[in-house]
Amino acid sequence: MKHMNSEVKEERTSNKKRIDLFLVPIVLIAAFLNLFKIWTDEYANAYYTAAVKSMLQSFHNFFYASFDPGGYVTIDKPPVVFWIQTISAKIFGFHGWSVILPQALAGIGSVLLVYVLVKRTFGVWAGRFAALAMALTPIVPAVSRTNNIDSMLVFTLLVATWMLFRAVRTAKFGWVLAAFAMIGVAFNMKMLQAYMVLPAFYVFYVVATKITWKKKIAFLTTATALMLAVSVSWAVVVDSTSADKRPYMGSSQTNSVLELAFGYNGINRLTGNTSVTGSSRKQPSQTQQQTASSETKQTSNSSSDSSQSSNQRKSSSSQKMQAPGGGNQNGMFNTGNPGPFRLFQKGLSDQISWLLPFVIFSIVGLFAGVKFKGPYTTKQKESLFWLAWLLPVAVFFSIAGFFHQYYLIMLAPPIAAFAGAGAVALWSMYKQRNGWKSWLLPGGILTTAALQVYIMSPYVSSIGVAPIAGVGALGVILALVLAVRKERKNSLTNYLGAAVLVVLLAMPAYWAMTPIIYGGNSMLPAAGPDSSSGMGGPPSTATNSKQSGFNGMQPPGSSSGNSSSNNQMQPPSGSSNGGQLQMPGGSSNNGQMQPPSGSSNSGQMQMPNSTLSKASSSKRKSGGMNAEVNKKLLNYLTKNNTGEKYLFATTDSTSAAPYIIETGKPVMAMGGFSGSDPILTVSKLKAMIKKGEVKYFYLSGMGKGGQSDVITWIKENSKEIPSSKWQSTSLSSQQGPSGNGTLYEITLK
Repeated sequence: MKHMNSEVKEERTSNKKRIDLFLVPIVLIAAFLNLFKIWTDEYANAYYTAAVKSMLQSFHNFFYASFDPGGYVTIDKPPVVFWIQTISAKIFGFHGWSVILPQALAGIGSVLLVYVLVKRTFGVWAGRFAALAMALTPIVPAVSRTNNIDSMLVFTLLVATWMLFRAVRTAKFGWVLAAFAMIGVAFNMKMLQAYMVLPAFYVFYVVATKITWKKKIAFLTTATALMLAVSVSWAVVVDSTSADKRPYMGSSQTNSVLELAFGYNGINRLTGNTSVTGSSRKQPSQTQQQTASSETKQTSNSSSDSSQSSNQRKSSSSQKMQAPGGGNQNGMFNTGNPGPFRLFQKGLSDQISWLLPFVIFSIVGLFAGVKFKGPYTTKQKESLFWLAWLLPVAVFFSIAGFFHQYYLIMLAPPIAAFAGAGAVALWSMYKQRNGWKSWLLPGGILTTAALQVYIMSPYVSSIGVAPIAGVGALGVILALVLAVRKERKNSLTNYLGAAVLVVLLAMPAYWAMTPIIYGGNSMLPAAGPDSSSGMGGPPSTATNSKQSGFNGMQPPGSSSGNSSSNNQMQPPSGSSNGGQLQMPGGSSNNGQMQPPSGSSNSGQMQMPNSTLSKASSSKRKSGGMNAEVNKKLLNYLTKNNTGEKYLFATTDSTSAAPYIIETGKPVMAMGGFSGSDPILTVSKLKAMIKKGEVKYFYLSGMGKGGQSDVITWIKENSKEIPSSKWQSTSLSSQQGPSGNGTLYEITLK
C-alpha cells in the first residue's frame, strides 16, 4: 500500500511540472490534420446532420435521436454522440463544422491520452512517439474530420483505459467501476463495437492487481454488471415505450434497439448478414449485399472541392465497382478478402497498417524473456493490455463479413502505443548490443519500409515513383547502417534516431494529409489519393477533379447535365443475383454495379437528390448522395402545403436529408435510411393521409426494399404532378437511379 501511495504522490508531482515542449508540435499537427478546412463541409454526413437538425427542435427528437423533425424514424445508431453534436450545434449554431467539431476534438484528445498512457510507464520519449504515431495514423484524422461516430468512440475507450490504469495503480475499486461504466457509455455510441476492448480490460485487471482471486472475480463481476446496465439503459427505456409514442427504431426489423444492437450493429457485422430486404434472414449466397446502415449506402461523396481534388490520380481506363462475387480482389467497399493477411491487403493497409511490422518486432522485444507464470513488470503488464486490445480487434477485421475502412480506427491506439514503447525499447536493446535483441531495430525498420513500399506501389500514378523509391532506399540504407555500426559506439545516435523517425512516419504523415489535399468524404471516410471517393484504395477511374469519387449526383427534379461522363457509377435497377453487390432497389450483373436501363450516362452513379458542387464554390456540400435540394421543388411543396405535417414523403433518407437540413421541416423517409425498414403499411399510410399529415410523395426507384406494397398503392391512387411544375427549367431532365423521379399527390376523404 505504501508503494501505491508513493506512486500517487509521484503522479501528482509530475502533473505539476511544466508542459512537455516536445508535445506541443505533436498536438498542433493533430489539430491541423483534424480541424483544417472542416468549415468547408456544409452537410458533412447528411444522414446524421439531418438528425442533428431534427434533434435541435424538440426534446422528444433529441432523446430518441430522430432522423426527421416529425419524429417518424430514428437514425441507426444510439444517441450519445449525436447528443454531443446537437449541443455543439446549439452553442455554435447549426453548421457542418459545428457537428464535426466534437469528433475533431476527440481525435486530438485521443493523441493526448495515448501520450499520457504510454509516458508514465515507458518514458517520455515513448509517449511522444506514441502520440505522434496516433496523430499520423491516416484513418484517425480521416474519421475525425467527419461527424461519424468512431473518433468519439475511440476517445471514450481511451478515457476508460486511463481509468482502469488508475484503478490498478491506486487499488481503488471505484475507478474500476468508472472504467467499465465508461465502456457502457461507449456502447451507447456504437453498440457492440465498444465491447471489442473488453478482453484487454479483463486480462489486464487480472494480471496487474495484487488481490485475491475472489476479490478479482467479485470486482469484475460487479463492474461488468454496471457496464451492462449502463449499456442497455437507453435501449430499455426506448423499447419499453409504446411504439406510437416514439419514432420507429431505424434499420431494425422489429422496431427494437436491442435487436439493432445485438443483430445488425452487432453479430451481423461479423457474419456479414446485412441484408435489408425486409427480413433479417441471411441469403445463402449473399453474405455481403444490400445494407441498411448509414455507412453502407454512403458509397459516394459527390461534392469534394474541385480545388482540393485537382491533384487526383488520372486514369484513362473505365472501370466498374465489383462486388465480392464479381472477382474484385479488394472486397466489398475495398475491405479486402477475409484471411490472416487481410490487414495487409489493398484498401486496408494504407489506412492503418503502415507501422504493423515495426509493432510486431516491438512486441517481440517487449515480451522477450517473459515467463508465463510471472512475475511481470509494469511495462510487461501494460504491454499485455495493448496486446489484448490489438489481437482480438485485428482478428475481427481479418474475418468479419461486413465493415467499413474507417472502423479500423479501433486499431490505432494499440498500434501507436506499441510503436512508441517499442521504439524506445528496441533502441535501448540496439545501443546496449543486447544479443539477438539488438537486431530487432534494423529488422523492424527494414520490414516496415518494405511494407510501406508495397502499400504505396498501386498509387504510383498519383504520387510518383520518387517517394516510393525514397522510402525503400532509405529503409535499406538505414537498416544496413544500423547493422554495420551495431558493434561500434554510436556517435551518430541522434542522426540515426531522426532517420528512423523519417522512415517510419514520413509516408503515413503524407497519407494522413490526403483528406485535406484531395478532399475528404464525410460518409465513408478514408485516407489516400482517392480519399474524396469514400473508397480509399488504389486509383480508380476519375479523369479529372470534377469526376473524382462517384460524382454526378442529382437532387430530386434536377440534373447536373454531365450525361457524357463515362467514368462514374450508377446503382442498378433490375433484379438481384446471389453473391453480388446490390443497392436498394437495384441489381447486379456479373458482380458489377450497372447503370440503369435506358440511361445515357455510361458508368455514372446517380442518386435522386444530389449534385456536384461548383468548382468555384468555397464550400462543399459533401453529404455524398445528399448534396443539394431542388429549389423549384421546394418552392412548389411549400406553396401547396395546406397544413400537412410532412413537406413530402419519399422512400428513404437519401432524398429526405438535404431538405431537412435546409428547411428544418419534417420530411418522411417512409422506409428509413435505406428504404427497407418495415415501418409503414398501406393502412397506416391511408390513415396519415386522411388526417392530413402528408399528401406529396417523391418516388425515384431507390429503397423499395420492404415497402413495395406501399409504393404500388401510392402509384395506383395518386395524381402525378407534371414535371414542369417542380423540375428546374434550366435543367434538362430528372435522372433518378432507375429513370425519372416522379412527384405524386394523394388526398383522401
